[in-house]
Amino acid sequence: MKAIEIREYGAPDVLQLTERPDPVAKAGEVLIRVAAAGVNRPDVFQRTGNYPVPPGASDLPGLEVAGVVVGGDLAHAANRFGLKVGDRVCALVQGGGYAELCTAPIEQVLPVPAGLSDIEAAGLPETFFTVWSNVFDRGLLGKGPRGAQETLLIQGGSSGIGTTAIQIAKAMGFKVFVTAGTDDKCKACEALGADRAINYKTQDFAAEVKALTEGKGVDVILDMVAGSYLARELSCIADDGRIVIIALLGGGKAEIPLSDVLRRRITITGSTLRPRPPAFKGAIADALHKNVWPLLAAGKIKPVIHKVFPAAQAADAHRLMESSEHVGKIMLTW
Repeated sequence: MKAIEIREYGAPDVLQLTERPDPVAKAGEVLIRVAAAGVNRPDVFQRTGNYPVPPGASDLPGLEVAGVVVGGDLAHAANRFGLKVGDRVCALVQGGGYAELCTAPIEQVLPVPAGLSDIEAAGLPETFFTVWSNVFDRGLLGKGPRGAQETLLIQGGSSGIGTTAIQIAKAMGFKVFVTAGTDDKCKACEALGADRAINYKTQDFAAEVKALTEGKGVDVILDMVAGSYLARELSCIADDGRIVIIALLGGGKAEIPLSDVLRRRITITGSTLRPRPPAFKGAIADALHKNVWPLLAAGKIKPVIHKVFPAAQAADAHRLMESSEHVGKIMLTW
């Protein structure tokens, strides 16, 4: 099969088209002929040597794919969607997505929602799994003291994670605020449903959030920045609020007033999805299939695709990712 490998750690040009032996599905795995794959920030971190590959995972980058089932352990008990050879699917994988063939634990494979293309379907798993796990399972949006009246702040609203979180939270009736780095990105976020987008380069997001919530603050913050943002987030989180950290783009250390955490009962948590076992990810897949896949099939939400590259141009896709000029997902196709 053709694949894109990381020849050595470094700049985007270390991504090279190569040939690899076809992968073989193990017990509990599905083999997928890949039509499209998503490009995500962890792929960039892996390329630069800052995201170790989990033990046993492919060294090829790529954490999400869509395509057709061509084999695997389809008799496995975890095949709860009745998948069979020839079915169109999308899957969350631990690596190996930048290739013509990819294996995936069957728990992490979902049927493509009705009406979506392969490119759109490949843009679902990484962001949708991440958003559901962190906003709803860990952040408990809607399950705090204010119930359905709770509010969400998304740092980085124009990213793939951000555009996904906006749409899901709005479709479920929550008020959503976001930050973004340009006025155009802010407008794009509001067009997707955000109640207010704040340009963090020209406005103080903490002060804006306080004003938008009449001084109460937001109930949940999805934070991809961390670092110095954390202290500012504490100043605009509501009592009993939850801050969920999923990336450290602003740095891995923070100095915060711990008295606020105690006095106002603030939860600061976080997670990484890649090393979690298939059973954990399978539970997220079930929740998505039940709660979100019907919204996709009905056209109420849709993955936002910024640009599509042929797989051989993966280096260009990574350059675009690193520029942060995109709104939504960057995709590769074979």
